[in-house]
Amino acid sequence: MEVVSNHGRETAYVEADSEADGETVLYVHGSGGSHEIWRPQLRLADRPAAALDLSGHGNSEDIDASPGYTTRSAYADDVLAVADATDASVLVGSSLGGAVVLHILLERAAEFTPEAAVLTGTGARMGVLEDLLEWLASDFERALEFLHEPDRLLHDPDPEARERSIEAMRECGQAVTRRDFLTCHDFDVRDRLEAIDVPVLAVYGEYDQLTPPWFHEYLSEEILDASLAEIEDAAHLPMVEQPRAFDETVSEFLESV
Repeated sequence: MEVVSNHGRETAYVEADSEADGETVLYVHGSGGSHEIWRPQLRLADRPAAALDLSGHGNSEDIDASPGYTTRSAYADDVLAVADATDASVLVGSSLGGAVVLHILLERAAEFTPEAAVLTGTGARMGVLEDLLEWLASDFERALEFLHEPDRLLHDPDPEARERSIEAMRECGQAVTRRDFLTCHDFDVRDRLEAIDVPVLAVYGEYDQLTPPWFHEYLSEEILDASLAEIEDAAHLPMVEQPRAFDETVSEFLESV
């Protein structure tokens, strides 16, 4: 992995082993995740690509930040630092990562404006079930079980894939994962989407119960230059469950814009 210095901390990222031409795509993971969630995309990349670990995730140093705007801003710093290091011009964000991408589009446009953005498993508002927030604080294993029931993070996972996903969130840890979900819960930009002036693709998994299809329909309706796509037989993480379909959908969008 590579690292970049970022506001006194080191942010880790990995680049695809590809000699392809085109815009560099930077992938941003969601709550309790890491760059590993994007391994299929890096492996299948038909253009330059990179994926980072947000602060406190994977191999990146952590931050001392309260959940909500302060954490989103710190995560945005991570993304901007890696975008600069990799010369990325397209951002792809999943779940919390999508909220971070939206934060950059709305709050940091003076510093960096991508040529295009892809949002998956994301909404303009991302309220979290109160029971889940309670379990994240008091019973982490119960929270992980809830998130890995069918049609939440994954549609119909085999036991091995389910356990890999659970173990990845355990490695991230309860404190950081809870901070991530609280940061999602605080997020609401429904009244600001018209200010976004870059092409956006909203991609959803057919069975996603965490951020249902209508979350993405709202994004596509309220953002001026936005389109919508469904990935069949997938839930909240379509890039994991249906990587080829996801990648083809993203590639078609990028070619069109």
